Amino acid sequence: ATPAIETLNAQARAAVERARDPATPATWAEFVRPLEDATERLGRAWGMVGHLNGVADTPELRAVYNENQPKVTEFWTALGQNEALFAKYKLLRAGSEYDSYTPARKKIVENALRDFRLGGAELPDDKKERFAEIQEQQAATSTRFSENVLDATNDYKLLVETEEELSGVPD
Repeated sequence: ATPAIETLNAQARAAVERARDPATPATWAEFVRPLEDATERLGRAWGMVGHLNGVADTPELRAVYNENQPKVTEFWTALGQNEALFAKYKLLRAGSEYDSYTPARKKIVENALRDFRLGGAELPDDKKERFAEIQEQQAATSTRFSENVLDATNDYKLLVETEEELSGVPD
């Protein structure tokens, strides 16, 4: 999983750099679609890794998940605070092209603007740094909690000592 996540993370970072480049116009075809495609691939792959980690927990998979989680969290946090991308989405929203978008495309633009606000794009730099620290800590804590719950569930045993305790259970 690590090579795939690293490749997709690098592709998503490259797409972010292309999208934020002042030479890239704030249009659907040249800005939104390439950015959405690259970040969607990373998000989908990481979702699969997270799902596997939750349902097929092994020490090896857990190690890979824990190795990659900080990198993925850092990417999404940095993306959500990217002022250049936020500004381009605002330009796109204010542009004449926006009125001709389908409802689905309009929703993608509106959700992106909301996500930038919630991701801290409007925060001062020192607050962005603190926000990123909190995001990383929350992701690590959430992972540890899930691992502890899974470990406790896997370690659970019910010792039945008498036949009466099985009363009502079919053979």
